[in-house]
Amino acid sequence: MTSASTTSREFFEGIYRRDEDPWRFASKPQELKRYEAIVKALSGRRYRRAFEPGCSIGVLTLALGGLCERVEAIDLSPTAVERARERTGGVSGVEVRVGSLTDGLPPGEFDLVVLSEIGYYFTPQVWQELTAALIQPLQAGATVIACHWLGHSVDHLMHGDDVHEILRSRGELRLQQQQRHETYRLDIWERV
Repeated sequence: MTSASTTSREFFEGIYRRDEDPWRFASKPQELKRYEAIVKALSGRRYRRAFEPGCSIGVLTLALGGLCERVEAIDLSPTAVERARERTGGVSGVEVRVGSLTDGLPPGEFDLVVLSEIGYYFTPQVWQELTAALIQPLQAGATVIACHWLGHSVDHLMHGDDVHEILRSRGELRLQQQQRHETYRLDIWERV
């Protein structure tokens, strides 16, 4: 389904082997504020089961553990997964494993899907296919949240705004909240 090397396990594993926290998710104030915005946007509701693909080293995963009874998080990189497991090890209901978004939604019912810093690693066509596969099995009322950086990077195959516009075009989703910050965009949809 994917053809670009930036969506390969080898690409991300190489990055995480070279640097423990390559994007400074655990220390950069901008990243920590973005995570705070995600948690704040989701607050006020307790989720039964969340899916977080592309969890990296588990900084957001840890925060989701406080909002959800269960969090199932995946990442392509075994090294990133190991670090995420270390970070979330004391939180009950959080499971982190090696996996790919191209594998689709794990079996069972989810009421929250978190798409953070992942969509722009795919071509627009592949992102349309992936989001269709993720959204279709969700029950009515499920929440889909997306949060993406609005800058440009050589390893991104599309802009963060394009990632969100593809999600916005899905007829099965109704926009509930939209935030545009200086460096990122955060949108929340409800499955109809």
